[in-house]
Amino acid sequence: MRTEPTIPLAGRRLPTRAAIAFLGFLASSTHACLACPVPQEEPQFGKRFPNLDSRATGKWWEKARALAARDREDATSDDPKARARIAQNGRFVTMDVPRDEVVAFALYTRDAGILKLTAQLYPLLPGEDREVHLELEKEGAFERVATTKVVVPGWSAHFRIEDQDPRTSVRYRVRHGANARFEGLIRRDPDRDTIVIASLSCNSSRTPGARDHIVTALAKHDPDLLFFAGDQTYHHTEHTAGWIQFGLQFRDVLRNRPVVTIPDDHDVGQSNLWGEGGKQATNANGPSGGYFYPASYVNMVQRQQTWHLPDPNDATPIGRGITVYYTRLRVGGIDFAILEDRKWKSGPEGKIPKLGPRPDHIVDPAYDRSAVDLPELELLGPRQMAFLAAWGEDWRGAEYKVVLSQTAFCGAVHMHGSRDGRLLADLDSNAWPQHGRNDALRALRRVRALHLCGDQHLAVVVKHGVEAFGDGPYAFTSPAIVNTVYGRWWHPLDEQPGPDAVDGPLPWTGNYLDGLGNRISMLAYANPEDVRDERKRGDGYGIVRIDKKLGMAHVECWPRFSDPDEGDSAQFPGWPIDLELRKNDGRRVHATLDPIAEPGVVQVVRKEDGEILYTLRVRRGWQPPVFGPGTYTVKFGVDRPERILVSEHVVR
Repeated sequence: MRTEPTIPLAGRRLPTRAAIAFLGFLASSTHACLACPVPQEEPQFGKRFPNLDSRATGKWWEKARALAARDREDATSDDPKARARIAQNGRFVTMDVPRDEVVAFALYTRDAGILKLTAQLYPLLPGEDREVHLELEKEGAFERVATTKVVVPGWSAHFRIEDQDPRTSVRYRVRHGANARFEGLIRRDPDRDTIVIASLSCNSSRTPGARDHIVTALAKHDPDLLFFAGDQTYHHTEHTAGWIQFGLQFRDVLRNRPVVTIPDDHDVGQSNLWGEGGKQATNANGPSGGYFYPASYVNMVQRQQTWHLPDPNDATPIGRGITVYYTRLRVGGIDFAILEDRKWKSGPEGKIPKLGPRPDHIVDPAYDRSAVDLPELELLGPRQMAFLAAWGEDWRGAEYKVVLSQTAFCGAVHMHGSRDGRLLADLDSNAWPQHGRNDALRALRRVRALHLCGDQHLAVVVKHGVEAFGDGPYAFTSPAIVNTVYGRWWHPLDEQPGPDAVDGPLPWTGNYLDGLGNRISMLAYANPEDVRDERKRGDGYGIVRIDKKLGMAHVECWPRFSDPDEGDSAQFPGWPIDLELRKNDGRRVHATLDPIAEPGVVQVVRKEDGEILYTLRVRRGWQPPVFGPGTYTVKFGVDRPERILVSEHVVR
């Protein structure tokens, strides 16, 4: 007699089906029945937004069939408006699919023995089964391990399975009804020296259709982790349709490896986003701070894109009941901190002087940088800063650390939107507020973490400076997958290289101050050559190969239509770049302390003020550096700095 697996929940072990259904309810952050559609006479997201997510709510099938009929009629018309309607509708995939195709795709991660998997379904018809089953292969046959309810709004289904052995690969199958299914492979945790990460963002919906070149190239690179940094869809008020479109474009690489997808501003329907802890925004442009659309819509987006990530560090919702997802994920000995750049960030409108045509754009070169860096302004917020501090001291399953987030901690862009659209500073990036930026970079520097992000539509590699040029971590901003929305360029006004320029094909590298006064060392950039030519727009993706044995990150940047088989010459000029991970902390060494006798985790604390200089996993014989005179405490442990090795080490 087979015993149904159980999940620990609320102090007891519940049968898997019941527990997962309850967890799905918690994740939904709505009070609607998960198994039942909202009555059709009531708009899904309230009377203020009756058409929000309209292609997947209400009598969606009638809408889909009416649009298809209109397209057929317009196809025979010479009216320009008819052609425009066909083009607009052609940016979407139809929601009306054969019923054996309703499981569109699936995403998963596995961390600390816990498998989390989200299956994304097309909208279901009235009377169709609202249950989805997960099967895992065992001894050559698929065995059902869990059943869960489809969550509406959003038509997603979620599974959380414990006691998964990371040392083994296992095939999975998601099933709905008699014939709909989606299959893939849950990969064993890689134990190789080199771990490969693909980094992508900004998937313009203005260019519909397949992403065949990138998907084929990604399959050749065979990454251990896929990271999509945000703006997976630009359909704003039609996230479910846009999200399904994204999934169809990439599902052949999504199905067989762990995936991190984090939503950015366009995913939740806004031009820009300064979340301010969940307050109500006055409009979808965002500078007032907060989220414009209902919390239930924001939560649907986050549920679809992030439920499959490891459990949040602290799941307490923010204002208006908006959920959070910041967490950690370990793959192949690399410990990834997954951040939410926008969730607590202050909006600029009404808080700082207006120094340009918009509250978030600064064009006055003579402005006082300190006037916009007010102490009460937030960037990551106290909860995420506390998370980074705790994550930095916990090295279980980790040899190196990497931070994943939406956008860059600098303004590595001069031209915005057009070749003559010069902008001094953009407050949408993590360059602002400056004190929050510097605090975040210090947290990364303490663990020598590489930063990967997207959002900027311009690929760059920089080395951040906090107190001095080069004393902070490296960061790679990936290019836009499809760069038809908002071109950007790196182009210093004086057209001169900075100090310590890189010897290579790019003319404007070296040390610069961004428009907010932040120190950056530009190592490489991939300016669009011609935004009208899809082969010259700067579209593409990034590949980062972390060699744990050598302590190096090999950073690659590939144009959208390139072929990896052609070798490094097919990459953007200036790439690939090799980065020494130890130099993610670039502070000048004043002295070194006594060697560490055994491998483990070392922490050095300055006793005068309690500042943690760093916490690192090191090899036997490693000598801890310090960066100035003082009295230092050295702590040590296998996975955490749990015991004191040296209470007071005086350095003069």
